Order: sequence, then structure tokens, then C-alpha cells
Amino acid sequence: MSTRHIYIDETKERGYVLVASAHLGPDVDAVRKELRRLVLRGQQRIHMAKESGSRRKAIIDTVIAAGVTATVYDAGRRYGDDHAARAACLRAIVDDIEPGQPTLLVLEQDDTLVRWDRRQLVELVHASGHRDTVRYQHQRAKSELLLTIPDAIAWCWARGGEWRERVSPVTTVKHI
Repeated sequence: MSTRHIYIDETKERGYVLVASAHLGPDVDAVRKELRRLVLRGQQRIHMAKESGSRRKAIIDTVIAAGVTATVYDAGRRYGDDHAARAACLRAIVDDIEPGQPTLLVLEQDDTLVRWDRRQLVELVHASGHRDTVRYQHQRAKSELLLTIPDAIAWCWARGGEWRERVSPVTTVKHI
């Protein structure tokens, strides 16, 4: 059974949202290759907030053409703080993992959250019965190109309107 790779990024622009894009192991390199073509000379990473409108469209078009799917875990403003909202979203992500499915969670690295995330994930993975099948790690977006996908979808989700509509064919939304 192929390992499922789940790449996770957040936005706090209009409430707390985690976006998780899922990929089967054999597909990871092909999608990464498509995204690599979009990295401009001198650019360390693709980051939607820093791209032009035409580049944003090209990035989203590439993500959609690659057959990517993602889940938007929308905690909104229903929780007392960002930690509580993040915990609820992480719980929902772990709960959505199929039993027995080898899974690698890759979270965009925010140095202020790494220790906190690890404590949460240890508890969630053990409580869910996925201890033997789920691994997790933090990586910086400049070293893991596939973190572009949840970043792009999160950006579109936060912008709303036309941007949210663009990614709607490849997203599932869960209000947490």
C-alpha cells in the first residue's frame, strides 16, 4: 500500500483555516516536477502572497491540472485562540486518515509551533490508533515544494470570491 502524503499549511486571515492536500506516494514526484517549473530564477519558493495576479492564476491552474485534491479545515473564529483552533483542525485531519493507511503528514514549519504541534500530534495519533501508520514532520516551504499547494489553496480560500471559486473543484470543506 502506497504511503499517502498530506501537506498542511494555514491561514489566519479570515478566521483559522488549515488546508491539507493529499497525494499518493507515486504521484508526489510528478506533482513536484510540475510545480518546479513555476519557480522563477532566484526564487526560493512559491508563495501566493508575494506573486502577481497572472502568476497566481498560473499556479492555481497548475495545481488543478495536476489532479490535486485538498481539504479545507475551517475553524473560523469559533475557538478562543489560534492554538485551540489549530488543535481542532489537527484532530480533524488525523480523524480523516483511513485506518491502516501509511501516512506522512508534512506541516509547514513555524518555529513557534513545532514543539506544540509535536505534543498535539503525539496525543492525536496515539488516541486515533494510527500510531504504527502515521508519521509527521515539519519542513520549510523552500525545502518542500509541495507545501506550495496548501499555501495556494489557503490563500484562495482567504481571498474568497473568484479565487475561492477557482479552487472549489479540487477542495472539500469541513467546518470544524
